[in-house]
Amino acid sequence: MKPFNVGAMRPAIDGARLSAANDLVHRTLAQHGLVPQSGPAGAQKIPVPPSLNGMLGKLTDPIGTASAFDMAIPKGAQFKQDSFTCPAGGRAYRTYIPASASKGITGVVMMLHGCTQTPEDFATGTGMNLLAEKHRFLVVYPAQSRGNNAQSCWNWFSKGDQRRGKGEPAILAGIASKVTNAHGIGRDQTFVAGLSAGAAMAVILGETYDDVFAAVGAHSGLPRGAAKDVPSAFAAMAGNSLDPDTQPGTSGTPRTIVFHGTADTTVHPSNGAAIARRAMDSNARQSIETMTNGDSAGRRFTRIVFSDLQGKPIVENWVIEGQGHAWSGGQAAGTYTDTQGPDASAEMIRFFFDTTDKDL
Repeated sequence: MKPFNVGAMRPAIDGARLSAANDLVHRTLAQHGLVPQSGPAGAQKIPVPPSLNGMLGKLTDPIGTASAFDMAIPKGAQFKQDSFTCPAGGRAYRTYIPASASKGITGVVMMLHGCTQTPEDFATGTGMNLLAEKHRFLVVYPAQSRGNNAQSCWNWFSKGDQRRGKGEPAILAGIASKVTNAHGIGRDQTFVAGLSAGAAMAVILGETYDDVFAAVGAHSGLPRGAAKDVPSAFAAMAGNSLDPDTQPGTSGTPRTIVFHGTADTTVHPSNGAAIARRAMDSNARQSIETMTNGDSAGRRFTRIVFSDLQGKPIVENWVIEGQGHAWSGGQAAGTYTDTQGPDASAEMIRFFFDTTDKDL
């Protein structure tokens, strides 16, 4: 999975320039090791054609044709389609309303897919809708428009999409607010999570809209300010992020839970540690650190919990041995999932809603 589209391609490109762009992008991806390659077991990879036509081709919205998926929805549940528009732009999105919501809605979780994925694919791979049925929360799945990124990546590396009141952060926060207002859900029960480019954007939302989101889940992502353009994005993915001081976090950065595999060759694992460190620096310089080593479904992991002086967890950092660029404990039917390892979805929900392991 490529956490961004090198070409961006917001303006229209004629045939000659498209061919040249294809060649340039392919050479650049090859130079940085982003062409298809064999990966660790369990990490599903989507092949990139040599021509990269899928990357620079038809600009369409990835949402809207999921009849087979919709047929699998439990009786009484809904997977609604909607759209949102504001001065910064607009996006389509889907909202999963579990059948159990009839007993009362406990909160809202926004899920940001990775590159080449769709809301339906991401819902399938993470299994988040199943947890929604169990815990009675809504799940919102925004869909990146291919007119804004031809590879369906959130533009985390663009300076215009890293700040409050502009670009994709404004649009996504607007979607979250629209849903929460419609259902009477407050900030303390509103959360955002993502994978890869989606994780990088989730982190941006946490820092720029801490008045909207109470906690952030970042799987295989990058810290805010890690890049400002395409060259620095490649560097960040390789583990050479910009100086974090170039874009300091807010004093109200939400609680954050991080997952990253040690065998991730797409986004260097140091980025996960940087997200956790940045969240700690923005929340509490003084903390209580607890480390746990364990194994789950065939993968060993290290879990580091940073709690405030009152014992409330502020940051959790999960490092999963041997895992590649894939959602830990995900469902095989979805892309970029690893069925091995701790269940990232369940752990995020535990962390978000501050429940106990027994509750899950």
